[in-house]
Amino acid sequence: MSKRALKKYLATLDEEALREQFMDLYNRFPEVKTYYDFVFNPREDQLLRQAMERISEEYFPRRRKKAKARRSVAHKYIKHFETLGVDPALLGELMAFNLETALRYEKGRNCTEAFYRSIFKSYRQWGSHLWHAGLYRQERPRLARFVEQVQEGEWPNSLAFLDFMEQLEN
Repeated sequence: MSKRALKKYLATLDEEALREQFMDLYNRFPEVKTYYDFVFNPREDQLLRQAMERISEEYFPRRRKKAKARRSVAHKYIKHFETLGVDPALLGELMAFNLETALRYEKGRNCTEAFYRSIFKSYRQWGSHLWHAGLYRQERPRLARFVEQVQEGEWPNSLAFLDFMEQLEN
């Protein structure tokens, strides 16, 4: 159904029928419930803390012996925050936390090439987000510090981080 057809359909419904439609959507689809729960009671700090705990658990598990270090876990939370419309500064904070946690995890380990590529992709996403949200200037030192640590760690793709940082500068 197109947006236009939906608008036309909704225009034919009376107020009570619209209420019933919304309640049906709320009860039937967890995403709708999550969205409205967030709209009416944001608790952004609590959401951020929960996401950070989960990401940290992915790299430094308390219950199991081996870390899974999956970027997809953090990406899922980042996507969820984008969908909810969380404050761009908090979303940037989550992205930074993910990268800094991965950096701590990498130290002293022999990580795969896929890990380094994945972290670079996350870094580009973070930098782009900061740029588009107008937060780049205030977060620039943190971006640069991350690149410095990547250089010190002699990551195989460390030049790509430098190149992207230069692109953001220009």
